[in-house]
Amino acid sequence: MIVEQALLQVKAGQSEQFFAAMHKAKPLIAAQPGFQSIEVRPSVDRPDQFLLLVRWESVEAHRDGFRKSPEYAQWRALLHDFYDPMPSVTYFGETIFS
Repeated sequence: MIVEQALLQVKAGQSEQFFAAMHKAKPLIAAQPGFQSIEVRPSVDRPDQFLLLVRWESVEAHRDGFRKSPEYAQWRALLHDFYDPMPSVTYFGETIFS
């Protein structure tokens, strides 16, 4: 299992619209092969910033599966206009603690 991580900086004042769009987008990612779970956490001290954590079976499930799927185009249409700047994605491996 890997974790996809991204810091999402939403344009000022658009967080509520982002919440609504994320709720619409969640089923698109949740239906993907290799998807395990998703979390979106608001920053405690930075308005309009969110931590995205998605658990996948593998990097390929995200990069070669979801990112090349028709559902990803819908995901982008729903969410990408909220970001400034566009987030970068980092992948993390298995935990060193259990």
